[in-house]
Amino acid sequence: MKKKLSSVEYEIGSGNVFADLGLAKPEEALAKAQLAWEIAKIIKKRKLTQKRIAEILKITQPKVSLLLRGYLKRFSVDRLFRFLNDLGQAYHLELHREV
Repeated sequence: MKKKLSSVEYEIGSGNVFADLGLAKPEEALAKAQLAWEIAKIIKKRKLTQKRIAEILKITQPKVSLLLRGYLKRFSVDRLFRFLNDLGQAYHLELHREV
């Protein structure tokens, strides 16, 4: 829905930036982003090094780097949930779909 504020025209988003950008599989992309965000918050809170994270998640340090920088193509939603479990964190993911 397009709106106008003074002389600036803008459009209200759908709530999923990936859908708004027209990306393939926007629900999956949003889910991955939310899960990666939660993983990053846990890591930051615990002040874990990438080396230690790699040990916990049973992946290589370069893959940890990709994960933390948001390069999520190599990670499935299931795998990201497993990472949260390996970090001792339960997480409930809610996806909102337009009806």
